[in-house]
Amino acid sequence: MRGINRRSFLAASAVLSAAPALGQQSSQRKLAPAPQPTVRATSVDVVIVGAGAAGIAAARRLTAAGKRFVLVEAADTIGGRCITDTALFGAPFDRGAHWVHMPDINPVAKLGTQTGLDLYPAPTGQRVRIGRRYAREGEMESYLGGVVRAATAIQDAARKIDINCEQVLPRDLGDWRATIEFVLGPFGCGKDLAEISVLDFAHSAERDIDVICRQGFGALLAKLAADLPIEMSNPVTHISFAAHGGGLDVYATRGQLEARAAIVTASTNVLLSGKIKFTPDLPRRQLDALAKLRLGSYDHIVLELPGNPLGLRPDELVFEKSDSNRTAALFANASSTPLCIIDVAGSFGRDLAAKGDSAMFDFALTWLANLYGADAVKAVGRRHATHWNDEPWVMGAFSAASPGGQPSRRVLMESVGDRIFFAGEAVHETLWGTVGGAWESGERAADAVLRALAKKPG
Repeated sequence: MRGINRRSFLAASAVLSAAPALGQQSSQRKLAPAPQPTVRATSVDVVIVGAGAAGIAAARRLTAAGKRFVLVEAADTIGGRCITDTALFGAPFDRGAHWVHMPDINPVAKLGTQTGLDLYPAPTGQRVRIGRRYAREGEMESYLGGVVRAATAIQDAARKIDINCEQVLPRDLGDWRATIEFVLGPFGCGKDLAEISVLDFAHSAERDIDVICRQGFGALLAKLAADLPIEMSNPVTHISFAAHGGGLDVYATRGQLEARAAIVTASTNVLLSGKIKFTPDLPRRQLDALAKLRLGSYDHIVLELPGNPLGLRPDELVFEKSDSNRTAALFANASSTPLCIIDVAGSFGRDLAAKGDSAMFDFALTWLANLYGADAVKAVGRRHATHWNDEPWVMGAFSAASPGGQPSRRVLMESVGDRIFFAGEAVHETLWGTVGGAWESGERAADAVLRALAKKPG
């Protein structure tokens, strides 16, 4: 099932700043209407492809600069991989990103305080379940010490050579090894450690202080996009920058647009899939970079558990001491609701999601029963599972780099002929995999576009 829409803005050709809008916008949160013919725009400065965090940030930057642009989104929701659903459970549920990392430096958190939404500190720490009990103090010390030693080993290796993270883990992690591998790999990066570059892991900024938006992280993004006219349900299929006198043509489902530059925020997996064709082809340098930044897998299995049968506090995070990769993380009583979210990720999560909802629910219920007893799951009501790998305009989670791939993030910061600029979580060296990183990359791309346009007035 798809999430409900945030604010949908449909325009023949959306233009911001003092220039008049070329179409009407709707403030109703409803499914986008059937596609209508798009008026050809011949004098737009910029086309922004994708209304996720990066696209919204770029649009706000271009608005402030007084540039004319079109913001087109393939899906019928805004937010990209950050979407809040309120229809499924009658309470906010973040289908993708949930934690607002490092609020002191996160631009989205700073703007969020101006929206009137409720941002509150996330609980610190975590708990670990060992069978039917919680880890004792000494056991937690052993586990946390192992996490620190593993992360330190990865950091040390990154100073010498870029190989995969699993190769450098300490050999003395003992029976905590599988749990530590899950926490650092699938849970933290969406991929198994064997697939992740030690250099990319080492470059990742600390994300140990978070806030949560009670109304949903996706709702916060929607607020920040509320004044932006956005063309919804209008996938871009082709960008041609050949023989156009310094400009380009952008072809979408509902028509063709001319622009002087484009900011492309589609995910690396979408760009690699060929759903957006480029004429001429993107340079090999950018294609190789995209291939080294393929998205991992990360999905939520949401269970409604009224009455708090697990006895957990709001927003409590629980891991399992596991002996294999068939494990998960539990995020309990999200924002004081009865929703308990079981996160599955990495290769196990990808394979499980591919088997469909029934297999995901069976795993989640069995996993919970093994940790809390069969009686604890008898109260489960409504349930839902995300399938980000199957979302046609996302195709995955986020972009932990493969060994040798960390420099690819900087490659994607380069423009193609001062006409095509990339943005998104993959285009950030330290905040990859985060909404804040995507936002910063969108602002950075908009600034680069403004510099490029200043060189060639038109």
